[in-house]
Amino acid sequence: MRVQVHRPSIPARWLVLILAAVSLASLTCAHRQTVPAGTAADATPLASRLEALPGVEVQAIEPDSGYVEAWEVFVEQSLDHADPGAGTFAQRIVLQHRGEDRPVVVITEGYSIGHNYIAELAGILDASELRVEHRYFGESCPDSLDWRYLTIEQSADDYHRIAELFGEVYSGKWVSTGWSKGGQTAMVYRSRYPGDVAATVAYDAPLNFALEEPRIDAFFEVVGDSACRARLVGFQRMALERKDTVLPLFEWYAKGKGYEYSIGAEKAFEYVVLEYPFSFWQYTDADCGAIPDTHATADEVLDHLREVVSFWSYSDEAMNSASMYQFCTQLGYYGYVTENVSDLLSDTDYPNCAYAPCVDAVYDPEPMRDLDLWLKTSGDNIIYIYGADDPWSAPYVDTSSQNNARTFFLDGGNHFTFIETFLPAKRDEINELLQSWLE
Repeated sequence: MRVQVHRPSIPARWLVLILAAVSLASLTCAHRQTVPAGTAADATPLASRLEALPGVEVQAIEPDSGYVEAWEVFVEQSLDHADPGAGTFAQRIVLQHRGEDRPVVVITEGYSIGHNYIAELAGILDASELRVEHRYFGESCPDSLDWRYLTIEQSADDYHRIAELFGEVYSGKWVSTGWSKGGQTAMVYRSRYPGDVAATVAYDAPLNFALEEPRIDAFFEVVGDSACRARLVGFQRMALERKDTVLPLFEWYAKGKGYEYSIGAEKAFEYVVLEYPFSFWQYTDADCGAIPDTHATADEVLDHLREVVSFWSYSDEAMNSASMYQFCTQLGYYGYVTENVSDLLSDTDYPNCAYAPCVDAVYDPEPMRDLDLWLKTSGDNIIYIYGADDPWSAPYVDTSSQNNARTFFLDGGNHFTFIETFLPAKRDEINELLQSWLE
């Protein structure tokens, strides 16, 4: 079911986090911090139960507001759940505890553990919260990156083992949730282990059926109004037509930030310009009146580009991204619409998969098609949240009358669309639906 509602203005706190959100797409592995042994002050009944779990290390941390305890946890996971001899890695979890009899919200992060965009759900349900870092991201990495084990199936197995372990501690019902790539992870986990949780909320999570999803290309022909779409294209053409003055500024800015571009500064700049419409609709407040016109200076053109698109995303440091590996093998992604500016580009090929390791990896559409079939035929008790102006809403999950899942679109919403961004009446409807599935 597609629900359109009026969209209030985008909360300002999301806009200052745009660059951080973009950067998440390329974060891979960081050095794991050693977890020190707990002290006597940490010895609570919960700590004792956690420490008794097999293959688990815990350390007390400061709880967020509303929680009584919090713990950083590392769980030993198999690299290949079908072959224990393949090796192990330690998966990082942040546990915020309210009570062992309370519901549990498990956040299936798609990347490393960073800003908690979807903390709202644990508050709505008065639940404890487990934030689980995705394998091959942040501190949750094996010593050697064997890309064969970075699959949606292995990831779902990770979450299932965590549910089995912490199910020994928590007696309440579980809800899985994730945002963006984490929402994709939540959907896959639910399809492979439907009995682990009572409900799922997937925020701003696409279901792509192609390496370069054509529904996203079509989206750019209808989003906003024709005047705004024309202004976006006009800005792209202006930026490319002025490469002789804007490109040196781009190179100067990149040098100051320490960004290097093995593909060449000109092509990196062209990637940024091609990315511009996607990021404009995905992350900003979509103020078409703020797009510079032909009277803009070269500095103003560059400043506007920098406000919308991450220049870092096309640097050497962003290469070999674990997320791009997943997009280019199983999850699908988007391509660039070049037809409006092709006469101004220096090349004909701008593949996003150039930023993936194992560039010869082959995309397989079957996992997402299988997921789509399961969600339509068996995906009960799932809520899908989308912003109608977010490009990732184009490949939305099309719910079926064969189940009780619901899809909610926020009119004018971008990639930072959550339950709290809806008007009160719609928020109440979503919350009541979720609560009914936990009774």
